Amino acid sequence: MKIAILGHSGSGKSTLARKLAEIYKTDVLHFDTVQFLPNWEIRDLEDKKRITKEFLDSHDSWIIDGNYSRLYFDRRMQEADLIIILSFNRFSCLYRAFRRYLKYKNTTRPDMAEGCNEKFDLEFIKWILLRQTKVKFKDVVSEYGNKVVLIKNQKQLDKYLKKSYPTI
Repeated sequence: MKIAILGHSGSGKSTLARKLAEIYKTDVLHFDTVQFLPNWEIRDLEDKKRITKEFLDSHDSWIIDGNYSRLYFDRRMQEADLIIILSFNRFSCLYRAFRRYLKYKNTTRPDMAEGCNEKFDLEFIKWILLRQTKVKFKDVVSEYGNKVVLIKNQKQLDKYLKKSYPTI
């Protein structure tokens, strides 16, 4: 099984990826880990592309959590058996990101590069509230609709998980 999880910051992509990885017993590539080196230093694009390509080339099944249109986006969408889009509203994402911050404050969460302690600052708040994602979810639904699940809130996510994965 190959699953691509797309969504805005704070929508729960990484949490969902971890849950599905347990079910399918497969590896996860978190793009937050690919993006950052310790202490929030950003990797260069070529390094991110190399890591992503190696992961795609070396796995028959996978879960990839993140948008990053410049990291083999078309390949990921084409190869995915399932594309889950978490299209939560920005205020819900902000609240969820703040809750995550409280949970992981002064620590590194499991889906981040070591040394990237959880942060919640004005820059991140602006990113969530004013974001302009390069990934156009409508385009993904239009092109890959037969394998897309569009989820707009936690209630829909819970219902989808209960229906599709009753053991969660």
